[in-house]
Amino acid sequence: MSSSDTLVKSGATPPEDPADLDALAALPGVPRIVPRRRPGQWAAAALVLALLALVAQSVVRNDKFQWDVVGEYFTTAAVLRGLWLTLWLTAVVMAAGFALGTLLAIGRLSANPVLRSVSWGYVWLFRSAPILVQLLFWFNIGALYPTLFGIKTVDLLGPVTIAIVGLTLHEAAYAAEVVRGGILSVERGQIEAAQALGLGTWRRWRRVVLPQAMRAIVPPAGNMLIGTLKGTSIVSVIAVQDLLYSVQLVYHRTYQVIPLLLVATIWYVVVTSVLSVGQYYVERHYARGSERSR
Repeated sequence: MSSSDTLVKSGATPPEDPADLDALAALPGVPRIVPRRRPGQWAAAALVLALLALVAQSVVRNDKFQWDVVGEYFTTAAVLRGLWLTLWLTAVVMAAGFALGTLLAIGRLSANPVLRSVSWGYVWLFRSAPILVQLLFWFNIGALYPTLFGIKTVDLLGPVTIAIVGLTLHEAAYAAEVVRGGILSVERGQIEAAQALGLGTWRRWRRVVLPQAMRAIVPPAGNMLIGTLKGTSIVSVIAVQDLLYSVQLVYHRTYQVIPLLLVATIWYVVVTSVLSVGQYYVERHYARGSERSR
């Protein structure tokens, strides 16, 4: 017999809050409630903790990781310049990608069949081609168009510009689907109610649609931001001196591959952790008034 059945038969009302169990146990005729023992879960947890301890000990005590070299290069000027370019590139690509993606999302939701088809075609094409292929294509665009606007392509499109163009066009395709999904998550009745109140189109979007759509947009957008941060490492193939390329230049000279890769890895983990904390607070802000905000 369950505890709730016992409480019902004894004439007591089962508590909604588990914190009231102690007070309930003091009632006459109510048996003491004992939590269910789960020895299997505790054994599994102990096994996992033991394995984690062994792995941590192995990483810390293994001299081949060369932690002294990691500390030596962690804040060098070359690494910090690469980190700054990575952060700057991530910010530019995300801002431009979501600006273009929002236009594409509006086009996909448009009643105009031409805009709807062109937007769908863009999303289909840029989501189908791997980002590495796209970057290499833009890097070799001079073979197709030696001059653009009367300027030699090699002078107009440097490695950093190519990285921005290629990553932005790629991210915009995914941002379009994120924004479109967020807009579609807003109930039609909300928009109709705003129309009934006489709100104009801009005020409907600003006051009704966007605040509710952001609840669905922020989580995948945060994942895209973190993915873009890590995805910028691919620009090293076109000689953009981001964080990964900066450490590659060092270990090509010193042959200390593992510790230099650890430098890049730790920086990626630190920045990703900071972005994850920021995402948490942004999600909580837009989830105010809903159960998810608790």
